[in-house]
Amino acid sequence: MDHTETAKLALRDQLLTARGHLAVAELAARSRAVADLLLAVPEVRRAATVAAYVSVGREPGTGLLLDGLVAAGKRVILPVLLPDNDLDWAVYAGSESLATARRGTLEPGTPRLGLDAIGTADVVIVPGMAVDRTGLRLGRGGGSYDRALGRVPVGTFTCVVLNDDEVLDVVPAAAHDRPVTAAVTESRVVRF
Repeated sequence: MDHTETAKLALRDQLLTARGHLAVAELAARSRAVADLLLAVPEVRRAATVAAYVSVGREPGTGLLLDGLVAAGKRVILPVLLPDNDLDWAVYAGSESLATARRGTLEPGTPRLGLDAIGTADVVIVPGMAVDRTGLRLGRGGGSYDRALGRVPVGTFTCVVLNDDEVLDVVPAAAHDRPVTAAVTESRVVRF
């Protein structure tokens, strides 16, 4: 394992530990704040299609955001994790349409749209562990979102959902890591 991968592993471990200390009530409050902030972003308000994801465990919550997007008339597409860790996409048809999938994730049971469906989204909202001041995102380590972000047209609003203390000066990065154009936390939207 090279130095960059070792540094990523150590940072992920530190961030996961910090997330584990958050109270359930705090997670819920942050979820509401993230939804309110993102739903007010001009790019999101104008979007017809939004690619997003279903948060799991101690990730900053996206349930209220997904429902808010649908209530605002947006078409929401969610990832379906493939055996090779790439991402297919399917339309979100409400929380009742979600089923447990690999790695404890939740996925829509609606028909798949193909790997390139993410490229049709006006806004892309992704998970992460941290982001630096240039928009380089630290993910969970599977490379799924780096591949998916490679299919997103330049200029698309791409936003990682994080906690305030996960917006860092620098994150370890490799050549394949894809940047995002913004981050949203419980208190702010940061553009890169």
